[in-house]
Amino acid sequence: METNTESKEKIGILLIGHGSSLAEGNSVTYELSEMYTKMSEYPVQVGFMNVEKPTIPTALNTLARKGVEKIIAVPVFLAHGLHTKEDIPYMLGLGEAREDAGYYQEQKEKIEFNGEIVYVNPLGSDERIVDIINKRVEDTIN
Repeated sequence: METNTESKEKIGILLIGHGSSLAEGNSVTYELSEMYTKMSEYPVQVGFMNVEKPTIPTALNTLARKGVEKIIAVPVFLAHGLHTKEDIPYMLGLGEAREDAGYYQEQKEKIEFNGEIVYVNPLGSDERIVDIINKRVEDTIN
């Protein structure tokens, strides 16, 4: 019988960032990954959909080489848009490319992961995000 610990070791977490030509844009995703890794029992990888490396397929393949059988893919985006609804699922191997996404179709890397991929919603509206907004406002006023 498989124990809970063994089950957790077979799960990997993929944090998905947009990717930017500005380093500070990418550093936020890396910093969130480092913070999450400290509190998580799972292997964590970052993958970017555009510009920055590692790409989503590269990050998936890295998790596959670590022996995970299930990957939970978390878009580090606030809300759904074309990228989270169409481009990222395509890059994860979970959907078709949209007609005007030629760049993504041409750049698609081979995914060497045969396990389950669970793609979750973006961060969304959350009181913890409102707390951050409030802190930024208060820090500016004070």
